[in-house]
Amino acid sequence: MKIDYRNVKEFPGWDLAPDFLRNIIGQYDAKKILEIGSGANPTLTLDYIKSAKLMYTTNDIDSGELKKADPFLKTLCFDFCNPEVPEDSKNKYDLIFSRMVNEHVRDGRQYYENIYEALVDGGITVHCFSTLYSLPFVVNKITPEWLSSMLLRIFAPRDEYSHGKFKAYYSWSRGPANKMINRFQDIGFEIVEYVGFFGHDYYKKRLPVLDYFEQIKTNCLLTGFRSPYLTSYAYVILKKARAGGDKA
Repeated sequence: MKIDYRNVKEFPGWDLAPDFLRNIIGQYDAKKILEIGSGANPTLTLDYIKSAKLMYTTNDIDSGELKKADPFLKTLCFDFCNPEVPEDSKNKYDLIFSRMVNEHVRDGRQYYENIYEALVDGGITVHCFSTLYSLPFVVNKITPEWLSSMLLRIFAPRDEYSHGKFKAYYSWSRGPANKMINRFQDIGFEIVEYVGFFGHDYYKKRLPVLDYFEQIKTNCLLTGFRSPYLTSYAYVILKKARAGGDKA
């Protein structure tokens, strides 16, 4: 088990995601891949998916989004917080991946239990997500939707058609604390790697003075008090135990 902490600049949930995912695929020789919440726009390009001969399934809870996906991709319309995984998706995937989805999951235990069911024995699941208890995400969790949406437009404006704001629950969205490690292990996962990231850039454009102090805080956390409860983002790599309990 590898536990580590890094600066948010290294977080692979955004621009670094394609390279990060390609490296994971190569490292684990994954061929049957499911990306949760990717809708019509998976992380990897269609050219790469075809050239690597991947069986790539894009998932969403909105069937309308999946209808926009390229016909070459397989699709799965399913909410991983539902009680039961579709029968034809059980023990199917070598790799299940998500990015910036898990903070919106309302029931972390059900979500990861379903992922466990959908993986083949020895399969890998990898997730990049925002975490509590960084201040912007605490505010996002406890404020009414109208207020958090307004704050997001002020501090992190985006194309709301392409990147709308969804309700954030932060169920099981935490840094690499012992409690989280135990939760994953209780389901049956081996924790391969769990990395927390300190810092964020929500103050950068509107509140540069606060951003300055945020950078100081980030450096102090990286060099001193590296608490899993003060991360802003994380990624986790989990492995489903092989039949008979062999985690090798």
